[in-house]
Amino acid sequence: MSLEKLKFDEHGLIPAVVQDHYTKEVLTVAYMNRESLAITMKEGRTCFYSRSRRELWRKGETSGNVQHVVRITADCDYDALVVEVIKDGPACHTGAESCFNSVIFGEQARRKFNSDFELQDLYELLEARKEELPEGSYTSYLFAKGKEKILKKVGEECTEVIIGAMKDSKREVIFEIADLTYHILVLMVEMGVSLRDIMFELDSRHVIDKKVKQETLQ
Repeated sequence: MSLEKLKFDEHGLIPAVVQDHYTKEVLTVAYMNRESLAITMKEGRTCFYSRSRRELWRKGETSGNVQHVVRITADCDYDALVVEVIKDGPACHTGAESCFNSVIFGEQARRKFNSDFELQDLYELLEARKEELPEGSYTSYLFAKGKEKILKKVGEECTEVIIGAMKDSKREVIFEIADLTYHILVLMVEMGVSLRDIMFELDSRHVIDKKVKQETLQ
């Protein structure tokens, strides 16, 4: 990204949406000027410009809740930024994990999604993606690249789950298992393996309390 393309407003500021790198949760919305952006990129931690105090401030300077920057992206108009971070503590000055906590619309839809969502829904969506291969879809990209690419991603996500678990990070493990589940489902669709096939296989196993080495199928 060319910094010269960025469009700061008449006050020399650009909005920065801060997002959790692992969960993609929006943590806060702040502002940067050229100096605070330069500091952020140099130090690898967020530095903003306070409009009320009219001064620079580094997140976590007094609280210790530092935000380590993973990636900064700009929107298509180059007048807003998304800053992905790994945070050492709560993002909000109130002690909350995020500054966005009060739901004013959509709670009912969220609950319905949580209760109705099934893996079969995602599996069928992936099947449709493989058949239609819509342009710009990451799923289409995986199917177009073929099984070797899909297997590579499955392997990478397995490693990420292990790393998250070794760090005792429940949030990271949830995020990485979700990624792994998605890529496994893509592999299943690619190979014509259904969820029913997996359930039948699990149901057929009677020994669950001791390890049984599986022989290679001939």
